[in-house]
Amino acid sequence: MTAKVIDGKAFAAGVRAQVAAEVAKLKANNGIVPGLAVVLVGEDPASKVYVKNKHASTIEVGMNSFEHRLDADTSEAHLLALIAQLNADPTVHGILVQLPLPAHLNSDLVINAIDPAKDVDGFHISNVGLLGTGQKSMVPCTPLGCLMMLRDHHGKLAGMNAVVVGRSNIVGKPMAQLLLGDSCTVTIAHSRTKDLEAVCRGADILVAAVGRPEMITGAYVKPGATVIDVGINRIERDGKAKLVGDVHYESAAAVAGAITPVPGGVGPMTIACLLANTLTACCRANGLAEPKGLTA
Repeated sequence: MTAKVIDGKAFAAGVRAQVAAEVAKLKANNGIVPGLAVVLVGEDPASKVYVKNKHASTIEVGMNSFEHRLDADTSEAHLLALIAQLNADPTVHGILVQLPLPAHLNSDLVINAIDPAKDVDGFHISNVGLLGTGQKSMVPCTPLGCLMMLRDHHGKLAGMNAVVVGRSNIVGKPMAQLLLGDSCTVTIAHSRTKDLEAVCRGADILVAAVGRPEMITGAYVKPGATVIDVGINRIERDGKAKLVGDVHYESAAAVAGAITPVPGGVGPMTIACLLANTLTACCRANGLAEPKGLTA
């Protein structure tokens, strides 16, 4: 068996095109332009690249992009004051504080200072609680992207056995909640799960978000299962730097029915879903119908 490759890059391009079309309608019919504010504290190289890409993507779909770059020694009080200002700004519909923050800043305090309605990362404790109780919320971008691709590939997910390997607040836990919401039977596994290989082999849908390079091999995969690889790890192989996922791609692809590659799988969906969340937040703020297919 050779697995179908789920092309996240192409899927994300379709999501961005849909967002751009909806943004154009908002402008033409309502005179509204969704706005995304991104706050970057410090000079972390990876974070600077992410922020640059988010800015370019936001402009590409016709939204307003507001960048706030702060020094690494910015005080917590100053950062919280900026967030309060953005919360009160009606032209800002989404707020994202780029993580990780410098060590002297309390990430939980900062994230929970964001207006939950503008929390397009879906990390605010209110949004976590709403998602966990099946209510309307802002959903974390990476799990939302995974759900979109799974729905596109399978149609309805009801009744499928899903195993999520990883229990992080950013991916593992919200991914499990989203799959429960689509009526899957869900198991959350992790590095301490007994006989992890056997647990994974029971999955119709296997989501790897454990943060260990190529940990999930073909031996973990049920024949015909769909494998979603959330991991992105930089390793050195044959003297060269290489990006790999949490799944050993070659062995898993030989068994799976469908699989996401790394790179080019889940990664591109994260920014696409950030844009989708900003659009959704804008529609909710203005009492307008949410665009179909872009929410959980």
